[in-house]
Amino acid sequence: MKMKTSDFIIQALENEGVEYIFGLPGEENLDLLESIRKSDQIKLILTRHEQGAGFMAATYGRLTGKSGVCMSTLGPGATNLMTPAAYAQLGAMPMVMLTGQKPIKESKQGKFQIVDILEMMQPLTKFSKQITYGKNSGAIIREAFRLSQEERPGGVHIEIPEDVCKEQVEKPHFFNIINSKIPSANLESISNAEKMIRAAKKPLLLIGASANRKRASEALTTFVDTLKIPFFNTQMGKGIIDERNKLYLGTAALSSNDFIHDAIEEADLIINVGHDTIEKPPFIMDVNDNRKVIHINFFAAEINEVYFPQLNVIGDIAYSIEKLTNVLKHCAGKWNTDYFLGVKENVASHLSKYEEDNRFPILPQRLVKITRDLLGDEDIVTLDNGIYKIWFARNYPAYAQNTLLLDNALATMGAGFASAIMAKELYPNKKVVSVNGDGGFMMNSQELETAIRMKLDLVVIILNDNAYGMIEWKQEGEGFPKYGLEYQNPDFVKYAESFGAHGYRPDSLENFKEIYKKTLKTKGVHVIDLAVDYSLNHKILNVLLKEKTKK
Repeated sequence: MKMKTSDFIIQALENEGVEYIFGLPGEENLDLLESIRKSDQIKLILTRHEQGAGFMAATYGRLTGKSGVCMSTLGPGATNLMTPAAYAQLGAMPMVMLTGQKPIKESKQGKFQIVDILEMMQPLTKFSKQITYGKNSGAIIREAFRLSQEERPGGVHIEIPEDVCKEQVEKPHFFNIINSKIPSANLESISNAEKMIRAAKKPLLLIGASANRKRASEALTTFVDTLKIPFFNTQMGKGIIDERNKLYLGTAALSSNDFIHDAIEEADLIINVGHDTIEKPPFIMDVNDNRKVIHINFFAAEINEVYFPQLNVIGDIAYSIEKLTNVLKHCAGKWNTDYFLGVKENVASHLSKYEEDNRFPILPQRLVKITRDLLGDEDIVTLDNGIYKIWFARNYPAYAQNTLLLDNALATMGAGFASAIMAKELYPNKKVVSVNGDGGFMMNSQELETAIRMKLDLVVIILNDNAYGMIEWKQEGEGFPKYGLEYQNPDFVKYAESFGAHGYRPDSLENFKEIYKKTLKTKGVHVIDLAVDYSLNHKILNVLLKEKTKK
């Protein structure tokens, strides 16, 4: 049996369960494109930029646990995947990138468009390899998917030269998908964790991104409900336990000095489940601190000056939490939670202060409250990167896993809208709202055409302040005068309509609420150009919190 290498590659991807390939083909991967066309299983999603393709593939990985796949041609096409590669790698999202290359055995184009993509991708991925011999394709693809999905998940890269794609492969072999079971933590580390938790007077549970697994979510919910230990989470840990839980204290959207840190500083033990410092730290450890930290994760803690836990419990997170719940269940209610529940009330009081403020342009706190009130438990909000991300992290209670999608690892601008496209494609029956700053939206706004072509129903909110608002906030906090961060936006209503989307520009708070309700019930892509008031950012996040720490 003979098979063309490009057909072999696509059938190997089918063997891995691939449903989508996102990307922009080029002349170097036309054979691969033809093989995709013949596939009954894989759907090609043509995007308008390789970044959009990469962000969609990474979000597929984040939401499903399976590797999302994207493709590009060589040279500039491949270099455009560098940011999504870093996005997937830092955010622990399984993703496979396929890039084309000139013929490697005989080429008449010299070094035209040639960049060493393999070397470029090496520090940004778990694996970067060129297919030099068609028969090896099956093994390389199986290994790439294994590494991509294995804890800690991330991106991998495969380069496919044009001439190798055309080769005939004798007796192609497709490898069985063997999913290895994650080892369980050893009993000694479980026992040591049990002793530390028993000995603590005021333990706190911290939940981070690596706990965003279905079994871990269920185990953690049982842990909290059984043992009555209060918890808080990181930005990427939101929704792993329903935040309506009475023991939820809040989200650490900042690394220090927020109201939630009153509880963190009072705790004598933090049980850190699923967080590592690739995501911005939710608290800072100090060598003179008496507080202890237990690190429960799939991998050991990386020690640095802000994080050096006293115990590692390494292995399957769900197993570790189930074991601890079982051995500690007779201690339920023994720990002092009065102070923590007082902090919870204080946090709630401060966060609710402006959520009913009806000024216009709108305050971000008010937008968060309106959004929460309008969406169901399982509906999804995706965020790009900007100052509003802090307000959503602090003020938006997530009721289920993966219902508030944000990035606090690479924290790149330009990924939020592409994430919304992927979320809606995967979950057509859920409402999906994409919240973007005007700066981040314009970095990949061309994907409006992709969303419309895919016939998606999306609400896209652009928070318009004609500036890079987060950096302005930082600039003001550092005492610098405003400089170099303001610009003029296009007419977003006309811009949206030029793609075939529906455009809106509310002129009051009530008008915005009417438009928001309408668009959530109406088919198509809806773009809302929403004027935002960030004038309180400095007062609340710089001045007020600094004054709080001096008291």
